[in-house]
Amino acid sequence: MPETKVVNLTVNGRAHQLALPSHRTLLEALRALEYVEVKSGCEKGDCGTCAVLLDGEAIDSCLTLAWTADGGSVTTVKGLGGPDGAHPLQDAFIREGSVQCGYCIPGIIVAAKALLDETPDPSDAELRRGLSGNLCRCTGYVRIFSAVREAAAVLRHRGERA
Repeated sequence: MPETKVVNLTVNGRAHQLALPSHRTLLEALRALEYVEVKSGCEKGDCGTCAVLLDGEAIDSCLTLAWTADGGSVTTVKGLGGPDGAHPLQDAFIREGSVQCGYCIPGIIVAAKALLDETPDPSDAELRRGLSGNLCRCTGYVRIFSAVREAAAVLRHRGERA
């Protein structure tokens, strides 16, 4: 029988504690906590669909053992907006028509936030590198990149970090 570990997580500002077998991933833990906006794609770290922010860093939750995130703060795409409305990235993705089927978009938006936190005005090369771990089969990326550029401009104009 696998060892069980108690994991304490703060997800989108809410504290959670759960006991999981030590081989369970952060993706599995988030899904058990009903954070269904975190998608399961390839489960090998190739697609980025399961990306979340762990203490501000974009990670593939399918590759991260849940117990290694103990005490950490996780942000999903739902945690980016606030009581005043959606995050500029979320707004830009809608305005630019960047969402097709939508399956990959939560992971892409989370990765874009991490990129803009680090590089508020990314070059094309930085944008490609920052989103390189996220695959989309529907859009061709042009509108996705336009949305990230638009959100970056909005954030810079407001004097805010992503």
